[in-house]
Amino acid sequence: MKKMNKKIKRYYNMVYKIILYIISFIIILYLFPTQGKFRYEFQKGNPWKHESFIAPFDFAIKKSDNEIKNEKDSLLKDFMPYFQYDTSIVINQKNILIKTFNNKWKEYYNKEFEKNINKKNIRVYDTIREFYLNITEKIFSDIYSKGVVEFVDILDKVKHGSEIVIIKGKIAEEIEMDKIFYPKLVYKYIKDEINRINKENISNNNYNNNFLNTLLLHEIVKPNLFYDKETSEKIKGDIISEISLNRGMVQAGERIISKGEVVDYERFMILKSLKYEYESVLGTSSNYKWILLGQMILIFSIILVIILFLINFRNEILKSKLKITFIFILVLLMVSAASYTIKHNIISLYLIPFVILPIIIRTFYDARLALFIHVTTMLLIGFIAPNGFEFIFLQFVAGIVAIFSLTSMHRRGQLFISSVLVVITYSIIYFGIAIIQEGDYKKIELMNFAWFAGNGLLLLSSYPLIYIFEKLFGFLSDVTLMELSDTNQPLLRKLAEKAPGTFQHSMQVSNLAEAVIFKIGGNPLLVRTSALYHDIGKTDMPQYFIENQTIGANPHDKLEFDESAKIIISHVDKGIKIAKKHKLPEQIIDFIKTHHGTTKVQYFYRSFINKYPEKEVDIKNFTYPGPKPLSKETAVLMMADSVEAASKSLKVINEDTISELVEKIVNKQIEEEQFSNSDITFRDISISKRILKEKLLNIYHARIEYPEEKNN
Repeated sequence: MKKMNKKIKRYYNMVYKIILYIISFIIILYLFPTQGKFRYEFQKGNPWKHESFIAPFDFAIKKSDNEIKNEKDSLLKDFMPYFQYDTSIVINQKNILIKTFNNKWKEYYNKEFEKNINKKNIRVYDTIREFYLNITEKIFSDIYSKGVVEFVDILDKVKHGSEIVIIKGKIAEEIEMDKIFYPKLVYKYIKDEINRINKENISNNNYNNNFLNTLLLHEIVKPNLFYDKETSEKIKGDIISEISLNRGMVQAGERIISKGEVVDYERFMILKSLKYEYESVLGTSSNYKWILLGQMILIFSIILVIILFLINFRNEILKSKLKITFIFILVLLMVSAASYTIKHNIISLYLIPFVILPIIIRTFYDARLALFIHVTTMLLIGFIAPNGFEFIFLQFVAGIVAIFSLTSMHRRGQLFISSVLVVITYSIIYFGIAIIQEGDYKKIELMNFAWFAGNGLLLLSSYPLIYIFEKLFGFLSDVTLMELSDTNQPLLRKLAEKAPGTFQHSMQVSNLAEAVIFKIGGNPLLVRTSALYHDIGKTDMPQYFIENQTIGANPHDKLEFDESAKIIISHVDKGIKIAKKHKLPEQIIDFIKTHHGTTKVQYFYRSFINKYPEKEVDIKNFTYPGPKPLSKETAVLMMADSVEAASKSLKVINEDTISELVEKIVNKQIEEEQFSNSDITFRDISISKRILKEKLLNIYHARIEYPEEKNN
């Protein structure tokens, strides 16, 4: 049954991976353009390396993006935006004005009547009212005769003295921007007008210079000119549509360039125009099936190269559905981002942070895999990117800089420094290429440097992306390992309080294992962190483990040897359960599972044999369940754990006794084939022994004996 399940699982894994490769192949093929590929490579400023080239057919010479942009800017320089004049607002606000005026006048009149000054008759007040009303309506009419515009961003682009178009019904009227009102100008105009009228009527005894101020006319006047985006864009589009995208023709049979001639600006534009026409012709229905076949071959080749690399150098990734899915998802995301950017041409391809790919892979795996996946992915994108060689060269160098500058992700500011270095790299390489192409630094497109800066900022998104991938795929980053290695973590605090001897043992083991892995290669931070948790199961019954026992108190004295062995062995299973309960990563749980492998509890096993020589021993009762160490890191932890624990029993500590102890324990583990499932070599084991001996000697270093003080 077990063989059958294993066979089914293997078959399922194989089918899953084949489907994954096919889906990736189809997606990439879909993202590729339907156009063909111009067979000749050329760069501005470089010699034409091919044979003399004759135009194969008639084609138009297209203008450059800068030429078209300059023409657009020139035509739109005097463009007048359109505004709608809303008459209903004028009528509505006029009604509000009359109503407000009548209310304020009533208040004023009642106040004057109560004063009974000079017993003025009602006719005088009617005349004064008419005077005030005429002034108010005139100010109101003067403002709305020109219109009050709502403030919109478009006004910032209209120069002083320029005109805008105001649409009143079916009539469009051009008016200078400086002559229309906006809210702040309304307030100033009303204030100035009232001050002027007050000065003119200062000698008039019947005139009250405060009445007009009480009306608060600026609050009544509301905008009635609204930007007509639809009409403005339509007129703008009509103007732009008149621009010709071409600036000449090349006839079939005309010589375009000879071998060795430098590709100057004019020839570059002709070749670029021909390339566009040539690829468009190749993309017709009659030719597309052959283009499709070529693309299929190229994409299949890249995917096959990735698989072959993983088979030869990182087979454990290929065996894992999750890991291989992760790699292909990253590749597809990069190709999709590039394809979308190229097709829609909204932003520059230089803004896309392709270097995120090697950064993320480097975080979870090694630099070699990160660089290989980055290069193969950029080769795919380079086939569809404009200026393919320039693109691949830029991304290749930037990827190398990112990988080498990002040795680890747990140091504060490491990613920021890496982002800055990537931006500098992009800028320097691009500057060098542009100088060759343009022949003059003044002609370099400076906007590209802004795209590079934006690219660097987007690289900082690696941190949240790493966290997302870590949770989705169950990976383990240096940042998480740093958090878990903090001895103030609740689980480690519990270990320190309940089993202080085990905690000190774990600290020593973590230092030993980290030193070894640092020398033989591996993940020192993973080993260090995992070593702190490897004996976490001892928190359940700490008194049964010798490092936590006080002098003269050993609960094993009351138990049979097989019962004691069972308790000792159980700390592995209990450690796994505690780790899962506290949601420790699977990678750390692997260290808990394998740190004793399938070794025996030697003390109780030998004690049982010595006491009951006639009894048949059930070896399973004295053997750890395993599995054996599965990696170089877990193998080193087993060595460090066993050696550190055994060193406590040495009565005489010197170089010879420590060397003998390390050799004896590690050789015993080799003899029992405890490292048969891990990728550790005999050379690694030899180095590990040497490091363990050196470190143990440092731990148990001999102290200078102080001379006794002589009594006088």
